[in-house]
Amino acid sequence: MRFSPVPSESREKINEAGKILASDNPTQQERTWALDLAERWRACHAYPINTFQATLRDKTRNFQGEPIVAQRLKRMPTIIDKLRRYPSMSLSRMQDIGGVRAILGSFTDVERLAHQYLKNQNFTHELSTVRDYITNPRDEDGYRSLHLVYKYRNPRNPDFDGLRLEMQLRTRRQHIWATAVETMGFVLKEPLKSRRGSQAWIDFFAILASAFAHQEGTPLVPRFAHLNYDETIKELARVEKDLGALIMISGVSAAAEHILKNQKGSSYHLLVLDTNKRTVNVKGYDRDSFAAAEKDYSYFEKRIQDGEDLEPVLVSAGPIDRLRSAYPNFFLDIRDLEKAVRELLS
Repeated sequence: MRFSPVPSESREKINEAGKILASDNPTQQERTWALDLAERWRACHAYPINTFQATLRDKTRNFQGEPIVAQRLKRMPTIIDKLRRYPSMSLSRMQDIGGVRAILGSFTDVERLAHQYLKNQNFTHELSTVRDYITNPRDEDGYRSLHLVYKYRNPRNPDFDGLRLEMQLRTRRQHIWATAVETMGFVLKEPLKSRRGSQAWIDFFAILASAFAHQEGTPLVPRFAHLNYDETIKELARVEKDLGALIMISGVSAAAEHILKNQKGSSYHLLVLDTNKRTVNVKGYDRDSFAAAEKDYSYFEKRIQDGEDLEPVLVSAGPIDRLRSAYPNFFLDIRDLEKAVRELLS
């Protein structure tokens, strides 16, 4: 399987490309050069995340409840938005261009899997950062997940050494919450995932996250930590009623029923969500067609620059049914969250 090499340009040039893409008025020539280099920089992360994903699948094989393992390359509009929001960040040091994720049945399983990585002396990759948003939920929106950031180190293939990768470990409740935030962001056309947009929706997801934390026996979202379980559910009911959240969520879920296309035997899938038409195009690629997948990914991202309202992402998560479980947001599938909220309010 052929993967994209690390660009020959220096890290300084890569960072320059990032600054151009984040700037307000680059020339067309500058933007074309910067986008080409940024896409090649993103593409070279595919090999490291593929090796991380293989290890992660092996480690989760004996866990209960059919854990889901998935990988993705960060979307270029998201990369550019992040560079704009954090001016001090450099493209060459962005930690989550390549991402791999495990979705597990319980917080105990998350802890167990994290322990396997953190205590493994034979794991050659360098642990750079640990962000534990489960023990310390994000106060603004209630985000909960465990992030382990590594610098890739492989003596057998040192060309990729130093590339940063992010591993996310989360429970199923945390996963349906996080993907629902993205789904509603798509529908509302507001960056809820970045804690921007409708404060009412941000508050709804924050109190819901605290309710889930009660269920899982993990630390509560700080701004709701003074509420016991019954008080939390009462506050969730009030916020949901004021917002009409379930009415909107149920409409989104219904629209997702008929948009899955059947793709079998593929190692990678390009998902292209059209939020206006409420349709998803799913295209599969075999192991030897990764270059073609990258090319198609860039093509749809360029259509976004031309004004089309699309949300493309290139992912790998196994069979098509697992793909939908790993990335329900790209199928506008929010039914699991709707079910969980109704159970809480009942």
